[in-house]
Amino acid sequence: MWVFPDTSVLSYGYASLDYFFNTSPWILLFLVPAITMRSFSEEINSGTIELLSTKPLSDLQIVLGKFAASFVLVLLAILPTLVYYYSIYQLGTEIGNIDTGATNGSYVGLLLLGAAFVSIGIFTSSLTSSQIIAFLVAVFLCFFCYIAFDYLSRLDLFYAKIDGVIENLGIYSHYQSMSRGVLDTRDLVYYFTFIAFFILLTKVSLESRKW
Repeated sequence: MWVFPDTSVLSYGYASLDYFFNTSPWILLFLVPAITMRSFSEEINSGTIELLSTKPLSDLQIVLGKFAASFVLVLLAILPTLVYYYSIYQLGTEIGNIDTGATNGSYVGLLLLGAAFVSIGIFTSSLTSSQIIAFLVAVFLCFFCYIAFDYLSRLDLFYAKIDGVIENLGIYSHYQSMSRGVLDTRDLVYYFTFIAFFILLTKVSLESRKW
C-alpha cells in the first residue's frame, strides 16, 4: 500500500483506502483459516475433545467460545490498520479530506467478513483431526462463499432476476455494498444469518460425534 508505485496510496492523487479494503478480504481468506484450523482439529487429534465435552458447558457454548476467541485475534489483526486511516487523514491536501463514512462502513464490512470466515473456519476444523485439511477446506469454502456466486451470476446462465439472487447469495456483493458507507439492514441480516448458519453446522458436527 505504501511502497510499490502501482498500488501506493501516495500515488493515488486522492485520499482513499480503497486498495486496502479491496485487498484485505484476500488476505483474510488465508489468515482466518490459519487461525481457526486448530480450533477443534487439535482437540480431536489430542483427544482433549472428550475432556472438553465433560465440562459443564453446552456444545453451543463451546462453539461460541471458540468463535469468540478466533474473532478477537482477527480483530487484533485489523486494529493496527487504523494507523493507515490516520495517516491518510493527515496527509490529505486538506487535513481530513477522506470519505469517513465509506471508511467506517468498510471497516464494519471487513469485521463482519472476518467473522463470517471465522464461522467457516471453526466448522471445517470440527470435521477433521487434520489441521492441514481443515485449513485447505476452509480456504476453499471462504473463496467459494466470497466470490464464486458473483462469478456465477455473470455467466448469463439464468434470467436476469435470478442472476441478482445468485449474486446476493455470496458475500462479495454485501461487502461491496457496505464499502460504499451504506449500512443496509439487508447486508447486516445476511452476515448474521450466514454466521449463525455455520455456527449451527459446527454444533451439529460436534453433536454427531456423540451418536
